[in-house]
Amino acid sequence: MDKEILLEAYAHMCAARAMAEIYDANRPITKYVHSTSRGHEAIQLAMGMQLTGSDFAAPYYRDESMLLGMGMSPYELMLQLLAKGEDPFSGGRTYYSHPNLKRDGFVRMLHSSSATGMQAIPATGMAHGVAYLESQGLLDGNEKPVVVCSIGDGAITEGEVAEAFQMAVLKKLPIIYLVQDNDWGISASSNEMRAMDAYEYAGGFKGMQRLRVDGSDFPKSWNAVLQCIDYVREHRAPILLHAKVPLLGHHTSGVRKEWYRTDEDMAKHLKDDPGPKLHAHLLSIGISEEELNEINAIETDKVAQQFKLAVASPDPAPETAEDHVYAPSGAAEEIGIRKPEGKEPVVMVDAALHAVDELLAKHPECMFYGQDVGARLGGVFREAATLAVKYGEHRVFNTPIQEAYIVGSTAGMSAVGVKPIVEIQFADYVWTGMNQLVCEITKSSYLTMGKYPVSAVIRIPIGAYGGGGPYHSGSIESTLLTLKGIKIAYPSNAADMKGLMKAAYYDGNPCIMLEHKGLYWSKNPGTELARCVEPDEDYVLPFGKANCVLAASDEAIENGESCVVITYGMGVYWALAAAKNFDGAIEVLDLRSLLPLDEEAIMAAVRKHGKCLVLTEEALNNSFAESLAARIMQQCFTSLDGPVATLGAKNVPAIPMNMGLEAEILPNADKVTAKLKELLYS
Repeated sequence: MDKEILLEAYAHMCAARAMAEIYDANRPITKYVHSTSRGHEAIQLAMGMQLTGSDFAAPYYRDESMLLGMGMSPYELMLQLLAKGEDPFSGGRTYYSHPNLKRDGFVRMLHSSSATGMQAIPATGMAHGVAYLESQGLLDGNEKPVVVCSIGDGAITEGEVAEAFQMAVLKKLPIIYLVQDNDWGISASSNEMRAMDAYEYAGGFKGMQRLRVDGSDFPKSWNAVLQCIDYVREHRAPILLHAKVPLLGHHTSGVRKEWYRTDEDMAKHLKDDPGPKLHAHLLSIGISEEELNEINAIETDKVAQQFKLAVASPDPAPETAEDHVYAPSGAAEEIGIRKPEGKEPVVMVDAALHAVDELLAKHPECMFYGQDVGARLGGVFREAATLAVKYGEHRVFNTPIQEAYIVGSTAGMSAVGVKPIVEIQFADYVWTGMNQLVCEITKSSYLTMGKYPVSAVIRIPIGAYGGGGPYHSGSIESTLLTLKGIKIAYPSNAADMKGLMKAAYYDGNPCIMLEHKGLYWSKNPGTELARCVEPDEDYVLPFGKANCVLAASDEAIENGESCVVITYGMGVYWALAAAKNFDGAIEVLDLRSLLPLDEEAIMAAVRKHGKCLVLTEEALNNSFAESLAARIMQQCFTSLDGPVATLGAKNVPAIPMNMGLEAEILPNADKVTAKLKELLYS
């Protein structure tokens, strides 16, 4: 090996050791929970030093040496350790060695959470996006990027890692899974947690190349990493590198090694300390002890000086606490023609299909994937019919049955410049994707200070009708609305569907389209108005703009005999049917999007009428509808003639399949009529 590479690695190892020592010696100052790379330095440096500015990586929480090898300074890392305002990754918002970077000449790193194993899917999504861009000739430069997913052996038992591996081999993605195996998962040892190690496990994934290495030996690690990078650059296929390493530090500063590890165990691990191993190797090739001592002294002093500077660096300004929740919207204004002349009405499902078709035709970086959306079926509701045939299997394709990958891969796709539209087949099956939505996607813009907002559209058919039963009829919006950092639309007609779909694509943030199955085809009695003239190709309807679909008469308002129904989705049609019984006394306000919410329109309508019903299809207790009713009470109390009323489904855990029981559970026009009579006449 080149002597200069060995000496650079030795300097970084000295720095990493000095950093761990100074952190431990200053625990009142280094008070935020952190892990260090002690014992893992050799394999991490071998990887970090060989990646280039064209590559992508998803490091994990112990990878500080990898970051040093990439060119980050101890000072920059310390700013994150101490949660300082100039922390280049998150501005003081997230833990040590949780990097994200978008800097010229450096490896690009997306946000990764602390939830072990979760980074496997976004990282694989990056590789998936790279492979797609490459197939379409959309990558800049000539070098073929590799993606590195760094992960601990204990995390391999996570189910989401299996989803990532499956997709990597299925699509032949250019990714290295670097598994650092130190035999511990907090206080649980490897023989308690697994029946096989990561190398053995990966053997079950056909097409996954594998390599083992002593990750405490730098020359061996360097050559193994070189072999992996060369393989992926040439073959554009995945490989797993299993590196056996000692754990010489604490699990974290808050879970200390002496609490659960014996002296015998620690002595065993110390025998494989990468620093002394590299020190001995350097002596064997003619480097003097004096030179190595000088390198150590220089690095130790540098770390001490940079630690003082980091400690003195200012904390984040309190007024920045709410910055970067969202990226600036690319769809802030209503544009295009909503009702072109001479056009025939279309059903909602076709308006959505046409919107996606137009986006795919206009934007080569756009992809659409999910379960059963491929050429044979085109979606279980025919919502993707013709698209796979028209655009090819690279752009429109079926995924395995793995909602976590469908959702979480959008973070990686977006990070490399792909704009995905994905679909969860039914709202009732979104839960296995919630981990990725919560841990990775919602927090990405905020924790990267806006460097990596996830620009993605997630389509979710929702709602009950016609005996769909307990696993195809659920309403989930209240759960989704507890999350911050996403946007949620819920269109009730074809024109809104198309305009909101376009807005979701151009918005630049993670946008969820809740699409009511009972409105897709306008087959349910009373939903005929969901079928309407389709807007033109340029039509964009921004999120956060409610629509008055029925106005009350001036006379009813002036006489104090009117009421506003605030609703969305199927509720719009229950309200419209009920309003026929009240001769101009009812206004129906369709929210159209639930996050952001058009509070200005809501409060203005409530103040105008003094009476309000919030109507939802969800089970009522603890729902979004009840939350909105409370918000209205707080803001409009002096304008109300009585309490804000709410109406929703009965409080059962699922929608029964029997259609009589279903009807008993759900709201309908008759139930809305009865509630409005209470509001208006009691």
